[in-house]
Amino acid sequence: MTDFQKKVIYQIYPKSFYDTTGSGTGDLKGVTAKLDYLQKLGVDYIWLTPFFVSPQNDNGYDIADYYNIDPSYGTMADVEELIAEAKKRNIYLMFDMVFNHVSTESEWFKKALTGDKKYMDYFFFKDGKKEGVPPTNWQSKFGGPAWEYVENLDKWYLHLFDVSQADLNWENPELREEVKNVVRFWMKKGVKGFRFDVVNLISKSEFKDDFSSIGDGRQYYTDGPRVHEFLHELAQDTFAKDADIITVGEMSSTTMEHCYRYAGTDTGELTMVFNFHHLKVDFMGNEKWVLVPTDFMKLKNILFDWQTNMQQHNAWNALFWCNHDQPRVVSRFGSDGEHHDISAKMLATLIHLLRGTPYIYQGEEIGMTNPHFQSIDQYRDVESLNHYQILRDKGMTREQALMILDVHSRDNSRTPMQWNASPHAGFTTGTPWIETAPNYAQINVENNLADDNSIFYYYQQLIKLRKQYDVIAYGDIKPLLHDDKQVFAYERNYNGQKMIVLCNFYPTQCEVELPYDLSAYKCILNNYENNCSDSVKNKKIALKPYETAVFCNL
Repeated sequence: MTDFQKKVIYQIYPKSFYDTTGSGTGDLKGVTAKLDYLQKLGVDYIWLTPFFVSPQNDNGYDIADYYNIDPSYGTMADVEELIAEAKKRNIYLMFDMVFNHVSTESEWFKKALTGDKKYMDYFFFKDGKKEGVPPTNWQSKFGGPAWEYVENLDKWYLHLFDVSQADLNWENPELREEVKNVVRFWMKKGVKGFRFDVVNLISKSEFKDDFSSIGDGRQYYTDGPRVHEFLHELAQDTFAKDADIITVGEMSSTTMEHCYRYAGTDTGELTMVFNFHHLKVDFMGNEKWVLVPTDFMKLKNILFDWQTNMQQHNAWNALFWCNHDQPRVVSRFGSDGEHHDISAKMLATLIHLLRGTPYIYQGEEIGMTNPHFQSIDQYRDVESLNHYQILRDKGMTREQALMILDVHSRDNSRTPMQWNASPHAGFTTGTPWIETAPNYAQINVENNLADDNSIFYYYQQLIKLRKQYDVIAYGDIKPLLHDDKQVFAYERNYNGQKMIVLCNFYPTQCEVELPYDLSAYKCILNNYENNCSDSVKNKKIALKPYETAVFCNL
């Protein structure tokens, strides 16, 4: 298997990355045009969110054709050029595969609607309990029933997500072969990574009404009874044969125990897993559309719990703060203002030096922030628009509802990549599909590259350290200062090499005491321009606002 522990992955949301045509939306040629920039950063893989043929009801996660490119993004020739040009720079492509469901515009589903038995068995078509009543009381994750009635068939089909996203029936061996063929097709094109969307939902068990406290049906399909069998089969028949391929599964409402198997060293399923538990520490329970302070101690407990238990079971984590569905981390857990650069560097250090493979989301490496839109007209995300109306219907004022969107909207991460200070941040010569953040004249790639002390060069340094210090890639992790309410600290150990990572999570100064004499260690990374060793007094160190300091014994 490839030395995946040393790799760093960069996520691109093509629609917002770089537009070469003036259409206002990014395209595949735009990714190719910026490969030198990504090579300079030092990343090894590029994860692209879906760009396949799609009606775009769910931003491309409703795929109509796995083998062809949506014209808004380009052509097959553009993909082939991107794969080839990336390879010249020692960068591989990771494609986003949505195999839990497919668009109702797909040929498979269209044939199913004609009553073709072969293709009906690719999906879940069920009889209702009685006229007008769906087979179960399951709820869609996008709201409303998870079943849609088809009159000419007098049956209902399952859609755990949008009504235009019909769930695929993995119980059918023919369907599983279709899925494998898609993976094989892209492997032949030179794709060396796959990210599998909500892949722990592919095994549905009993179709029963859910009368549990949650009551939406998830107990009957989350981490289902044959999910490990299905993933093992997919792996062994396709990507397990190529040692360079890295795979990651997005796990919806999963458990750690299942992730030991999904991402176990010897289980033969996936290389690593995404879980989202640590990104609900500013929710109220599971409720996202509220304003509550970040629960720092909860964040520590969740991250350390996953780190130590996945380690104990020889399983591997994907490390991330940001993606196309999450707010910008520097706005979320750091500072948009006075401590912008310092806090962005601290957050990068905290996540990159944990045990696992780090993911950088486009713009994170230059400190892009939430755009702080002032009007609902500036938002594009259907989830945000729906919840804005829900909040208004609950009696909130326009200002109150917008404050919540300002913090939690998925559009926070989808504003155009900020390349320079020219109009629309250099993203497009046309009108962008969504407005740029207003701070693009200050926060952009051009400014970062011109400043030796920028966030970009700090990320570059973190990537270099991963290649240089085996303790980062292969070392064990041990939490430190577990009960400290301000500092996130841990140590990494590997073959006598010890690294100590200290992160002050807040804009106030503090002092901590460690079980080791730090004066015996070398300070190898600090987000302030001074040398962090100056703050060390034997076992004690004073940390400035949002300061991070990394010490190593070798």
